[in-house]
Amino acid sequence: MTEQFHSGFACFVGRPNAGKSTLTNALVGQKIAIASSKPQTTRHVVRGIITEPEGQLVLIDTPGLHRPRTLLGQRLNDLVFETWAEVDVVGVCLPCDQRIGPGDKFIIQELAKLERRPILVALATKTDLVSKERQLSHLVDVAAVAEELGIEWAEVIPCSATSGDNVALVREKLINLLPEGPMYYPDGEITDEPTETLIAELIREAALEGVRDELPHSIAVTIDEILPRPDRPEDKPLTDVFASIVVERESQKGIIIGHKGARLREIGTNAREQINRLLGTRVHLNLHVKVLKEWQRDAKYLNRLGF
Repeated sequence: MTEQFHSGFACFVGRPNAGKSTLTNALVGQKIAIASSKPQTTRHVVRGIITEPEGQLVLIDTPGLHRPRTLLGQRLNDLVFETWAEVDVVGVCLPCDQRIGPGDKFIIQELAKLERRPILVALATKTDLVSKERQLSHLVDVAAVAEELGIEWAEVIPCSATSGDNVALVREKLINLLPEGPMYYPDGEITDEPTETLIAELIREAALEGVRDELPHSIAVTIDEILPRPDRPEDKPLTDVFASIVVERESQKGIIIGHKGARLREIGTNAREQINRLLGTRVHLNLHVKVLKEWQRDAKYLNRLGF
């Protein structure tokens, strides 16, 4: 360990689908946060732990800030504001393939209002989707918005989690901006998320693919039981995972199950591959679908589902 060891907490913020979870996974070097093309995929705070000889960065992936239409939406926004108040550095994700809009400005203005303002870094994400000219034009806009809103970027870094462009630079800069401090987690640990939560999220990610309209927001997943299969040889273990996909209406249950159960089988197949990798053992995944009417608006259901 070097004499000046830096440690602390950082989080990425941005509109939904700005690339926050994908960048978190790229920096950690392993999938800990699910990513999807659907807005508001992230629903809780995920901690990724990055340990280098010069420091330890605890990276907090937060839900996208949005205009809430449900009690769930309001609780997700509250999570974001709570996180901002606690971290040392905030990385504002401003994707290169989109113009800086009112939603981005709202987020930056809210950060500017904080009593204890964290260090602000601009991350021009998704560089792989645009030309060099568009990237340069975007960086000019990123500088202009800071001036307009009366803030200062400690760093402005164009990057792409998908292509790996400047991911190492983002890691290095974030660690350098942290205060001197101790190592919070043992070297080699990459997340403090419980295994059950990670498994539930992988199932939800598989369920989100291919669904449309309002359905993504209506999907939640609970893990009912995880059991090692008895009487298996030591070199060929098998884990039984029993999980429920929760939706809000009977019609949505039909969509998730699909014709003769085809859609549910597809979700199971896709999720099982990821869970096998996560656990390092073969998994038998038993999924069923249940309806909790309007759960996003019901405090009792939200509490039961962990929100």
